[in-house]
Formats: sequence, structure tokens, C-alpha cells
Amino acid sequence: MYEELLRDLGLSPNEARVYEALLHTGEASVQAISLKSKVHRRNVYDSLAKLSDHGLASEVFVKGEKRFKATNPRRLLELLKEKEEKVNKVIEEMKAKYKAVEENEEAYFYRGIEGFKNYLQDILETKETVYFIGAKAFWLDPRLKHFLPRFERERKRLGIKFKHLFDHDVKEKKSEILELVGKPYKFLPAKYSSSTAIDVFGDYVITFVGVKVGELYEEPLQFVLKSRRLADGYRKFFDFIWDHCEEE
Repeated sequence: MYEELLRDLGLSPNEARVYEALLHTGEASVQAISLKSKVHRRNVYDSLAKLSDHGLASEVFVKGEKRFKATNPRRLLELLKEKEEKVNKVIEEMKAKYKAVEENEEAYFYRGIEGFKNYLQDILETKETVYFIGAKAFWLDPRLKHFLPRFERERKRLGIKFKHLFDHDVKEKKSEILELVGKPYKFLPAKYSSSTAIDVFGDYVITFVGVKVGELYEEPLQFVLKSRRLADGYRKFFDFIWDHCEEE
């Protein structure tokens, strides 16, 4: 029931099964834990030792017999905080090393939903106005519903502005995006609708291929071009298109 979540938090498969077994059994012997978790008795000992190191399990003695029990699951949240604190201590140093070897101009791509989240994180780190050309409102994709509110809060906190040239179909099919992103925005004429979109911010030019109004494809793909000169050129293109689109 919880095994996948526990593994996402850093526990091994056996540790996750043993901890979940402890949650169900309370105080239990190694034999009982092995039967409940379907983990070999020898591996149960190793898993219990590691869970104890994490503060997730403890030993108890009942009538002279050694048993084990799970600690309060709130310890999982404490482990997350400890990991975050460790990362925070070195993140600035790591970012400095990354920038020191980063190429001034480069090209690569992001794939999948996790790649799309990387693109959103790039927006936050750049902290510059984002210009959207042919925007399709695919931020409304259900797979982003848990991530996007946090992104929006941080984006507003940092004062990052948006300027949208929406695809014409957004007006009729996904108008709710307009309240989410706010003004200023305009719409491209209907005859210029396409299956592509381009976002420009900082020194990034992100091209989306094969996108639909209101949702991302099953395996979204974004081509990333990183060049201040290129991005400045695209912003000029944006300004020209903006000046030739009618106000809503």
C-alpha cells in the first residue's frame, strides 16, 4: 500500500516492505515480520538495522523476547527536512560550479512531465519576463495540477511577469487560463494557429512541438536553445507580432 511512496523517500524495497509490515503488526518478532512482509528472515535483520539508523524502527523486549516496532510515521517528514537541509547547505556552491562550466550557448531538449517541470524551474531561476508565442494553455494539463500552484506562488513572489500571444483557439476552448496568467495578453488570428509554441525568457528559447490546446501530449518534448543573442532576436519578433495584433 505504501511501498512505492516509501521507496520514493529513499528506502530500499526490503526496508519499505518491513516498515509497512511493522505499521500493520505493531510489536512483532523477526519471524512475524518476515511472514507479513514476505522478506527473507536474513534480509529482515538487515532492513531493521537500517530502519533503526533512520529512526524508523526500534527494539522492544516483551517477556525477554526481542521484538521490533515502527516509530511514528511523522519521522518520515523529519527525514525529508533533514535531506533538504543537507542540500541547502551546498546548493549555492553546487550552482556556482555548474555555472562555472556552463556553456554560453547550447542546445538540448527536455522530455516528459519531469522535463516540463525543469522548464518551469528555469523560468523561476531566470527571474525575467516570459514571452509566449502561440501559447496553447497546456499548463492546464491535469498532470501539472499539484506542481503548478506552487510554481505560480513562487513566480508571483519573485515578480516574474508574463506576456502572452495566445493561439486563437484558446479563447473558446480554454479561456480559464486567462484568469490564471493575467494580463497582458493578445490572440493570434485564427489563420495562424499551429501545433507549435515558443516561449522566450532570459537567454532561453523553448520550442514545443506537437502541442494541443489545454493539454500536453503523453510524452511532451521541448527543444531548448540557450543563447542571449538568439533570445533577444526572438523578443524582437515577439514585439513585431504583438504590435500587429488587435487588443481584446
